[in-house]
Amino acid sequence: MAHQDAAAQPWDPSSWRSKPIKQSPTYPDPSKLQKATAELSRMPPLVHPHEINALKAHLREVALGNAFLLQGGDCAELFDYCEQGAIESKIKLLLQMSLVLIWGTNKRVVRIGRMAGQYAKPRSSPTEMVNGQELPSFRGDILNGYHVDEREIDPGRLLKAYHHSAATLNYIRTALASGIADLHRPLDWGLGHVRDPALKEKYSKIASSIQQTLRFLQVINARPGELETVELYTSHEGLLLEYEQPLTRLLEKPTHPGVSRPGTPPSSSPTIKPLQAGGESKEYYDTSAHFVWIGDRTRQLDHAHVEFFRGIANPIGIKVGPSTPTEDILALLRALNPSCEPGKITLITRYGAGKVAELLPKHIRAVEDSEHRRCVVWQCDPMHGNTLSTPTGIKTRRFNDIYSELEQSLRIHKEEGSYLGGVHLELTGDAVTECLGGSEGLDEDDLSTNYTSFCDPRLNEKQALELAFLVADHYSREHKK
Repeated sequence: MAHQDAAAQPWDPSSWRSKPIKQSPTYPDPSKLQKATAELSRMPPLVHPHEINALKAHLREVALGNAFLLQGGDCAELFDYCEQGAIESKIKLLLQMSLVLIWGTNKRVVRIGRMAGQYAKPRSSPTEMVNGQELPSFRGDILNGYHVDEREIDPGRLLKAYHHSAATLNYIRTALASGIADLHRPLDWGLGHVRDPALKEKYSKIASSIQQTLRFLQVINARPGELETVELYTSHEGLLLEYEQPLTRLLEKPTHPGVSRPGTPPSSSPTIKPLQAGGESKEYYDTSAHFVWIGDRTRQLDHAHVEFFRGIANPIGIKVGPSTPTEDILALLRALNPSCEPGKITLITRYGAGKVAELLPKHIRAVEDSEHRRCVVWQCDPMHGNTLSTPTGIKTRRFNDIYSELEQSLRIHKEEGSYLGGVHLELTGDAVTECLGGSEGLDEDDLSTNYTSFCDPRLNEKQALELAFLVADHYSREHKK
């Protein structure tokens, strides 16, 4: 088979260059690009192989139905988001949501932020109209700027992306080490702009229940130190291979790949090796993030992105949408995970509320009837298939559509005997008004109140918490049956 032949071919971090590629920018000065990537290749890894392997161990548990994956963050992360308030608000929101999910699912929650690297965005057109002027499309801060005078592709932004990612990661580690996630104080996690009395009461009851349990654990001296922090991993779409390649390193596999949060010194530090063929004790890790995914526009089997992803040791995601043939899903799984390692691949389904009932059962059956049964993490992305524009041209999403796709996905997985192990959301901890509906009842006139996204619309804190309660209530009811 073609995928078996591809898997047997030699691989190195640059072998993708021999393949056709989608969504690849054209740099006006190749010499400047070469200089930037050479400097990137000398920079320290952003994340540690010990952390990557720890996440893989967690995702194995998700694939086996023993844990739940919460992944969320900005659609297009801006360099401007690299500041204390923006980082803390996202951390706190993910912690609040995971607290609700732990209560409902009665499972450990794996947290992955779309942050510290989500700087590149695929675009459907090379140009766009801005105030009546046709300009090169904004492709994310790693490539060009949003403002009119910043639209030329600039290789210097590769290094800016690295440094902003490093600073964001540094503060994430610092905040977690400083106790931002201390479960002894869940009610200290402010609910920000959330004003709905029913939602606040529901959250407060859950938090109070957890506080009572923690007090009991303290009385019996039950390892209280483990309750003061959490693990939070980072992710982004691995779209720009000119960035991913120089940060891919041949490293010693950790001797003790136990689970630890980012920022915890590993018990066995790997040694960085040159990019050369290595023995079985070494693997290639993409150290730009713990988790990277292939987008819906770049998952062609014989193209560059699949070629690059097949050689890295990281856990990886694949976006699956209405245009994904069933046979392609199996071919991708076999090319990217030939050994059927549980948790290696996360299938991120994004159909749209009107198409999920038709497409998801077919895709589940194809995977569950193959050798990859119980090997993949099924994750619902109810955002990307439900984007629309208002009559005035504002890009938005209806909360009811997002809710509907997630609710249908939960039901279909139950009917098919599979496990929906995660959600993938575009969200922010800020009080934005970008998605219509929710218990706030946002309408089109409200969108202009605080619409700050430079790309796709995001859920605000209240809407994101509502979705967390939906998932938690679903699994809580299942436990009671």
